[in-house]
Amino acid sequence: MSSRQQNVTAAQWSVNGGALGAPDLTAPGANVFGANVFTVDEQRSRLPKHVFKQLQATLDAGEPLDSSLADAVAQAMREWAMEKGATHYTHWFQPLTGLTAEKHDSFYNPTGDGHAIAEFSGKELIQGEPDASSFPTGGIRATFEARGYTAWDPTSPAFILDNPNGTFLCIPTAFVSWTGEALDTKIPLLRSMDALSKSALKALDLLGDHEAQRIFTTVGPEQEYFLVDEQYYFERPDLYTTGRTLFGAKPPKGHELDEHYFGTIPERVLSFMMESEQELRKLGVPVKTRHNEVAPGQYELAPIFENSNVGSDHQQLTMSVLQSVARRYGMVCLLHEKPFAGVNGSGKHNNWSMGTDTGHNLLNPGDTPEDNASFMFFCAAVIRAVNKHQALLRASVANVGQDHRLGANEAPPAIISIFLGAELENAFQKISTGKGRRVKKGLLGLGAEVLPQLPMDGGDRNRTSPFAFTGNKFEFRALGSSMSLGMVNAVLNTIVAESVDELSSVLEKALKTSKGDVAAAVSIVVKDVWEKNSQIVFGGDGYSDAWHKEAKERGLKNLRTTPDALPWLVEKQTIRAFERYNVLSERELESRFEVAVEQYSTKLNIEAETAASIARTMILPAAARHVAEVKASGVAGLAEEVEPLVTELFDAILALEKANDHDGPDGGLTHAKYMRDTVIPAMDGVRTIADRLERIVADDLWPLPKYSEMLFIK
Repeated sequence: MSSRQQNVTAAQWSVNGGALGAPDLTAPGANVFGANVFTVDEQRSRLPKHVFKQLQATLDAGEPLDSSLADAVAQAMREWAMEKGATHYTHWFQPLTGLTAEKHDSFYNPTGDGHAIAEFSGKELIQGEPDASSFPTGGIRATFEARGYTAWDPTSPAFILDNPNGTFLCIPTAFVSWTGEALDTKIPLLRSMDALSKSALKALDLLGDHEAQRIFTTVGPEQEYFLVDEQYYFERPDLYTTGRTLFGAKPPKGHELDEHYFGTIPERVLSFMMESEQELRKLGVPVKTRHNEVAPGQYELAPIFENSNVGSDHQQLTMSVLQSVARRYGMVCLLHEKPFAGVNGSGKHNNWSMGTDTGHNLLNPGDTPEDNASFMFFCAAVIRAVNKHQALLRASVANVGQDHRLGANEAPPAIISIFLGAELENAFQKISTGKGRRVKKGLLGLGAEVLPQLPMDGGDRNRTSPFAFTGNKFEFRALGSSMSLGMVNAVLNTIVAESVDELSSVLEKALKTSKGDVAAAVSIVVKDVWEKNSQIVFGGDGYSDAWHKEAKERGLKNLRTTPDALPWLVEKQTIRAFERYNVLSERELESRFEVAVEQYSTKLNIEAETAASIARTMILPAAARHVAEVKASGVAGLAEEVEPLVTELFDAILALEKANDHDGPDGGLTHAKYMRDTVIPAMDGVRTIADRLERIVADDLWPLPKYSEMLFIK
């Protein structure tokens, strides 16, 4: 079949029977939000009143459940799940693969008389036992020390996942080794949330807020992704093996016309989006926004803010749902950070904030001097944390896919900096120096005219900033599309907890010198933070070469690749902070470093082997046939253009195979650097020649779908 016929086939999508239709959404029962979630309302209706109150009080206090309470919850949860058609349950957890894991167990147990009875105890709810050594552990668990445990996380609600042939109950759990060490992304996130809550409550008490009992961190992640027709996907061994195209010339048209961003959503894509959102709503994921992204074939989905732990779980579900629903529409959802070279990559913007259990967003400018003293204090704490731990933040978003995206001509660069917006930056400068732009009298004030007028949503936007204040939150834009939120937010929470404690010590002393004047004391704290940390604040063009030079002069780090960044996971200041707040021990941090380094090298090895195989068995034969055909045509000179390229390609393939046939003398980071410095250039050498051949070899001979097809045919 010629490529033209394939293109027509791929484009011939029609409505697949109307999975959703157009129901009356005002009718009773039409709202399916949370229908597949064991919500608080569901618990209230199914549990005895005293059990429900005891459960909520236990969760509010952050205490473990006793066995009798767990048994009652397990019985109610099983009955609810079986009414939904579930015959099995699973402890749903998030190991260090970046994905989720599950082992299904039946509710039914044989009775010994030829029958079976449905049972589910509190013990089964609370604890499971998967094989710890079969997951990445960074040396924490050896094969002969296989035991590990999954432990129920009651702060994240259980849910039902639908399948065409039934349903099953998912119980969000943490994953620990037999020795109690964290083997997942959930445990450090939960620990860090507790740490920040304790630190922020101490600060609030100094600031005069004595009502708050707990601080919550929240996230609202924006998920970017690509969609390609599955026919093209399965004709590309590089896509289905590595998640990105290892070959492919840039198409004549990309996104330089800027007409795709926020453009009309193609009907097929919109249908996919609607069904994905329907599935996510059932799971209680508060999806809010959908639109075309910058690159052709690229889209975005974003939820509203949630508790960081639940938001992280929901983000894992979001990625899974997008990938599964896409197949129902004859498409494949690509979550790689850079699936198409030369085309914008995909991120996951982590909108992060802090709030009290009384409903006060600590990063939201308020209407009173007291509110704004608090706002400036916590904003200063974030600035200090990001400046001190800029390299750790870069390490938290490092992976092999990110190296193709960060530092490219798109948001964000690999240099971590903060964008505050003109009004807020001016406010800090005015407190620090007493000088600033002339502004209107204070909507926000710390006493006299210390602060300029700030609107409630006083954040501007800067697409080139990796860490930007956007009104009532900070948007960490450096996350990759495929990444879990767990470790990134554990880092954010921990470093801000440390910073809040350090500034609380300064504030306590300042309150004594200012005789209890909170506004004056906060001004002292903010002035000190700005004088020592303002170099991290930058509002200009992060893409420019001038910024790279200026950043170096400011002392900011430019960690362009994963091997450059990962060692900061185990730097002394990282270990001190994480051990101080009991988020991760030195051993647990080292395990994550080892896992990340190994995954980097392994994924590059897979990419290199795949590239060599495609080049040798698909591209090289196609080019050779083209040479034979043009020679047979008798037209002088046609073969002279392509024949030397065929020879160059063969030599480049041999060089790649030789470079990749190398384990490295020391393994670990040394081998990762070898893969970066030797194998990647060898892959690039093969690709450069292959992409030149793509523009020359006859279209009916070229074996791979092209960018111009994959990106544009929907």
